[in-house]
Amino acid sequence: MPISMAAPGETMKIVRVGGNEKVRQHLAELGFTANTDVTVMNKVGESVIVMVRDARIALDQTLANKIMV
Repeated sequence: MPISMAAPGETMKIVRVGGNEKVRQHLAELGFTANTDVTVMNKVGESVIVMVRDARIALDQTLANKIMV
Protein backbone atom coordinates (compact mmCIF):
# COMPACT_ATOMS: atom_id res chain seq x y z
CA MET A 1 0.00 0.00 0.00
CA PRO A 2 1.19 3.58 -0.50
CA ILE A 3 2.58 5.48 2.49
CA SER A 4 -0.27 7.97 2.09
CA MET A 5 -2.67 5.30 3.41
CA ALA A 6 -0.69 4.54 6.59
CA ALA A 7 -1.97 5.92 9.89
CA PRO A 8 0.00 8.52 11.87
CA GLY A 9 2.40 6.82 14.28
CA GLU A 10 2.90 3.74 12.10
CA THR A 11 6.45 2.68 11.26
CA MET A 12 6.73 0.59 8.13
CA LYS A 13 9.42 -0.67 5.79
CA ILE A 14 9.59 0.71 2.24
CA VAL A 15 9.02 -2.12 -0.24
CA ARG A 16 9.55 -0.16 -3.45
CA VAL A 17 9.51 3.35 -4.89
CA GLY A 18 7.58 3.96 -8.10
CA GLY A 19 7.49 6.72 -10.66
CA ASN A 20 9.74 7.63 -13.53
CA GLU A 21 13.54 7.67 -13.19
CA LYS A 22 13.66 11.35 -12.22
CA VAL A 23 11.07 10.90 -9.44
CA ARG A 24 12.76 7.73 -8.09
CA GLN A 25 16.14 9.50 -8.06
CA HIS A 26 14.68 12.52 -6.22
CA LEU A 27 13.05 10.30 -3.59
CA ALA A 28 16.26 8.26 -3.20
CA GLU A 29 18.21 11.47 -2.55
CA LEU A 30 15.72 12.28 0.22
CA GLY A 31 16.32 8.84 1.76
CA PHE A 32 13.37 6.87 0.41
CA THR A 33 14.93 3.58 -0.66
CA ALA A 34 13.79 -0.04 -0.42
CA ASN A 35 14.15 -1.73 2.99
CA THR A 36 14.29 1.62 4.83
CA ASP A 37 12.03 2.24 7.82
CA VAL A 38 9.68 5.20 7.52
CA THR A 39 7.31 6.59 10.17
CA VAL A 40 4.20 8.59 9.38
CA MET A 41 4.31 11.54 11.76
CA ASN A 42 1.20 13.44 10.71
CA LYS A 43 -1.22 14.08 7.88
CA VAL A 44 -2.08 17.68 7.03
CA GLY A 45 -4.66 18.07 4.30
CA GLU A 46 -3.22 16.41 1.20
CA SER A 47 0.31 16.24 2.65
CA VAL A 48 1.96 13.47 4.66
CA ILE A 49 4.77 14.28 7.10
CA VAL A 50 7.15 11.35 7.54
CA MET A 51 10.36 10.58 9.41
CA VAL A 52 12.95 8.80 7.29
CA ARG A 53 16.65 8.42 8.19
CA ASP A 54 16.33 10.90 11.10
CA ALA A 55 14.81 13.62 8.87
CA ARG A 56 11.24 14.92 8.79
CA ILE A 57 9.97 15.35 5.26
CA ALA A 58 6.61 16.58 3.99
CA LEU A 59 5.33 14.87 0.86
CA ASP A 60 2.40 15.85 -1.28
CA GLN A 61 -0.19 13.21 -2.14
CA THR A 62 1.35 12.50 -5.56
CA LEU A 63 4.81 11.65 -4.19
CA ALA A 64 3.43 9.83 -1.16
CA ASN A 65 1.47 7.52 -3.45
CA LYS A 66 4.70 6.44 -5.17
CA ILE A 67 6.25 5.08 -1.94
CA MET A 68 4.98 1.56 -1.28
CA VAL A 69 5.22 0.08 2.21
